[in-house]
Amino acid sequence: MERSRQPVSFIATDRPDETKAFFSDVLGLELTERSPFALVYSDAGHVLRIQIVQDLRPASYTVHGWQIANIVEEVVGLVAKDVQFQFFDHLPQDAHGIWTTPDGHKIAWFTDPCGNVLSLTQYAET
Repeated sequence: MERSRQPVSFIATDRPDETKAFFSDVLGLELTERSPFALVYSDAGHVLRIQIVQDLRPASYTVHGWQIANIVEEVVGLVAKDVQFQFFDHLPQDAHGIWTTPDGHKIAWFTDPCGNVLSLTQYAET
């Protein structure tokens, strides 16, 4: 594959106004384009295209995530903006909803207004 290619991520929404407010105001991403077909964001130089669809059935798994330096700080900041983190019965998570993997990575999950699962990951120091 050619090295000059840049990745583009896709998420879908059937509620573009709420989704725009969430990704712009809550997550702080830069909206670079809005059309009847999509909301397009610059996500740390990466293109995140949120397709506007008529009928959305969100996936039950993570569709997009971010590698971050301090997961507790990020989670606390998002909770202050009314983001609710998910808790799963099959994972031992702390009070913030953070799961530590067997190799020390820390992950927390939340959803956007349409129910798309998003995640934060703090990788263990090597």
